[in-house]
Amino acid sequence: MTFFLPIAAGIPLYADKFLLDIDWLTNSILVSLLVVGIVFFFARRATKVVKLVPDGPQNAFEAIVETLYDTVEEIVGPHMVSKVFSLLATLFIFILVSNWFALLPGVGSIGFGERTGFLTVPNIEVPILRPTTADLNMTLAMALVFMVLWLYWSIQEMGVGGFLKHMFGVKGGLKGFMAVVLMPIFFMVGVIEVVSIAFRPVSLSLRLFGNVFAGENLLVTMLTLGKKLGLPDFVAYISSIVLPLPFYFLELLIGLLQAMVFTLLCAVYITLSTTHDEEEAH
Repeated sequence: MTFFLPIAAGIPLYADKFLLDIDWLTNSILVSLLVVGIVFFFARRATKVVKLVPDGPQNAFEAIVETLYDTVEEIVGPHMVSKVFSLLATLFIFILVSNWFALLPGVGSIGFGERTGFLTVPNIEVPILRPTTADLNMTLAMALVFMVLWLYWSIQEMGVGGFLKHMFGVKGGLKGFMAVVLMPIFFMVGVIEVVSIAFRPVSLSLRLFGNVFAGENLLVTMLTLGKKLGLPDFVAYISSIVLPLPFYFLELLIGLLQAMVFTLLCAVYITLSTTHDEEEAH
């Protein structure tokens, strides 16, 4: 097995260990550490010397944080934003930087494998850098961490009894005989809601994973399309530059949209479980 830097290669479905003596260090974990380092570096640079009139990195950093804070506050409300903003902002920034980091040259295309000929795109068996959001382990872990905190915040706001009433109790302020009659129906609705909540981590993680994983392999397909069609080497080389360009811009947009979708869905889930009863009371 040899190390090489090819033009492009598709990422495999599973993350790999590229250092055999370190079991936990997969190629997606390495990218996660790099992404965290990048975020910390720019955050530290922007806030190292805080000015009354911000400029440069501080101005950009404050604009991002303020925009995120206002957006989250509009969804979860002023009462919950102080509790949940740190998590939701962290998720958004980490996912966004991870998605855009995946578009850098060399991510997924530098690694170990076998070369079949000179200037031939080799088959990478173990890429050193794998997009972290294209690893289902990472997206599922983020979704599960959110769901644990979602349950904690929901019970903290409503109490155990209030949470169970919110899930299985009679809605709409019904009382007396009608409430007793409709109680079994609302209980079954609550059971369905529990099943729906159990699937939230799956939907959150698979949506993000699927879009990033598919986007990475789509770019590889466009990069190597000319070669696969048997075009002359010069034409295939030109096509490997021209064809992926529109998709790179598309992936930049998708990376932003997926970070927004993941974060906003988390905010909506928090809102549904912490403000529903209050709205009914009004």
